[in-house]
Amino acid sequence: MGRIVVGVDGSESSVKALHWAVRQAELTGDTVEAVNSWEYPATSWASMMPGMPEDFDPQALATVALTETLEEALGAEGAAAVSKIVVIGNPAQSLLDRAKGANLLVVGARGYSGFKATLLGSVSLHVTQHAPCPVTVVRDA
Repeated sequence: MGRIVVGVDGSESSVKALHWAVRQAELTGDTVEAVNSWEYPATSWASMMPGMPEDFDPQALATVALTETLEEALGAEGAAAVSKIVVIGNPAQSLLDRAKGANLLVVGARGYSGFKATLLGSVSLHVTQHAPCPVTVVRDA
């Protein structure tokens, strides 16, 4: 039994990728690992903001957001069957790190119209070029 890693940031395209990963895992017997990553804002942007409250915990907020997204998309029972991983770091690099040893990496791609329809999003483009395992990009309809 292997592992399928899926990037879940709460967007519609990531929820579609999550559904795809879960269906694939049902066929293969693999486990599903949902990954969400977060970063502190760039220093120049953060310096324009008032101070952060002492109890501000971005790791906890990201964990709650991931859990809520999984429960909304899969129901409580389905969400409980998915491993939840929240890390600090660049989304593309976080997915590449978690994909080491995985059977498959699944990501969503935000849809565009016209000329941009031929392009992938920056995260999906980066992971397809550098992943240590096969990658599936789930496009919006």
